[in-house]
Amino acid sequence: MLNVHSGLIIWTIITFVLLVLVLSKVAWKPLLRALHDRENSIREALRHADEARKEAEKVLAENRQAIAKANEETARLLREGRELAEQMKNEIVARAHESAKHTVEQAKDEIQREKEAALLQLRHQVADLAILAAEKILEESLDAARQKKIVDKVLQKLPKN
Repeated sequence: MLNVHSGLIIWTIITFVLLVLVLSKVAWKPLLRALHDRENSIREALRHADEARKEAEKVLAENRQAIAKANEETARLLREGRELAEQMKNEIVARAHESAKHTVEQAKDEIQREKEAALLQLRHQVADLAILAAEKILEESLDAARQKKIVDKVLQKLPKN
């Protein structure tokens, strides 16, 4: 087994060289082409994956911007709503105060008119009582013109309120 035969070595080398030539013509080129195609497809897949990752990052950034913008818009709308509600509240309070003020003014005017009417009626009654008292004191009946003249003098002397 360990004997070295020169003829066997030559035939083994010739067989090996022929096998390499046949394999290079028949199998290696297709194998190398298949490996090269596989390498190209893997590179292409990696390139597509990288492009998809970049596109996903871009979409994610756009979504984050859209969310931030929506949050800002929501905050702005809430702020404007609060301001509008505050403004409406202030307007309603102002109208209520104005209405109350107007009602108080009307009540004061009505009280003043009623007071003046009561004072006028009281003056007439005082004048009538004064005439009756004067008639009793004088025990004479005065004519209407003279009564009117006396009443006017008494009314002019009364304090005006």
